[in-house]
Amino acid sequence: MASAAPNLDLKAELAEHGFVLIPSLLSQDELKTLRSATAGSTAAARNGKWPHIRTLPKQFPPWGSDPSAGIWGVQHLLHPSQPSTEPGVYAKSYFHPGVLAAVTEILSCKSEDLVMELYNLLVRPDADFALRWHRDDIAASATAEEELEVLKKPITHAQWNLALYDDQSLIVVPGSHKRARTDEERAAEPYQDHIPGMKVVGMKAGDAVFYDNNILHRGVYLADRERATLHGSMGITAGEKDRARNVLQHGVGGWVDESDFSKLEGTWQGRPLREVAEGMRERLKAMGTGEGIGFFSKDE
Repeated sequence: MASAAPNLDLKAELAEHGFVLIPSLLSQDELKTLRSATAGSTAAARNGKWPHIRTLPKQFPPWGSDPSAGIWGVQHLLHPSQPSTEPGVYAKSYFHPGVLAAVTEILSCKSEDLVMELYNLLVRPDADFALRWHRDDIAASATAEEELEVLKKPITHAQWNLALYDDQSLIVVPGSHKRARTDEERAAEPYQDHIPGMKVVGMKAGDAVFYDNNILHRGVYLADRERATLHGSMGITAGEKDRARNVLQHGVGGWVDESDFSKLEGTWQGRPLREVAEGMRERLKAMGTGEGIGFFSKDE
């Protein structure tokens, strides 16, 4: 199995620290193409021409579709109606060989195990904005025992940020994905600037960081700093039951059947990349539409 980063054991690094940085996953040509596409998608979102957005100052779903208070993200990059300068440009980056190599290495799986999940864009906010300290699958009110019950489960998906511009927005507490919060972390203010042991994950344009979504983390986004960071996840069939709510709460089940992956070229693990993508979509569809599933609460 080809590695996305030959000098790194991605699975071991992520298991130990809760995150792993892959430098230069994208080429300069890929960066140029994706910057152009994301600029168009972001402009459409800010101008009210794309309703699937992350609105200020709301941190977690559900979000509305009115951008008048500002936005910090663009949802559903693989939506068939997503405006971009090149058809299929986002699919090419989601099913990118470097991404697939990283995911299959981290999850110790093959392409036929993979499930298509989410693909969104995190952008420069219209006003300075920050996320509170959180874990994606564990409410802030959880007891230490409840935290450990979730944390002991094997990982069944991979999540990443892929930066199109230099990005220092993600802040993590390395190793916190393996333990309950300390008393100090539990008592910390939601937006506390500093927690002992925290690390700012510095990314250069083209770098990707894969991270355990239950690592203790937050984001800090500045209005005067350009940002276009692709935020994606892929799962495996073994995790469908646990992942259904987190994935389908975003509404992806309502349109995924219409996505067009016909322009994908090349092969992956001996199969046409187009077939790999279509298989992943079918496994997502098998999870259901998400109608009536509700939203996971992080005690916002």
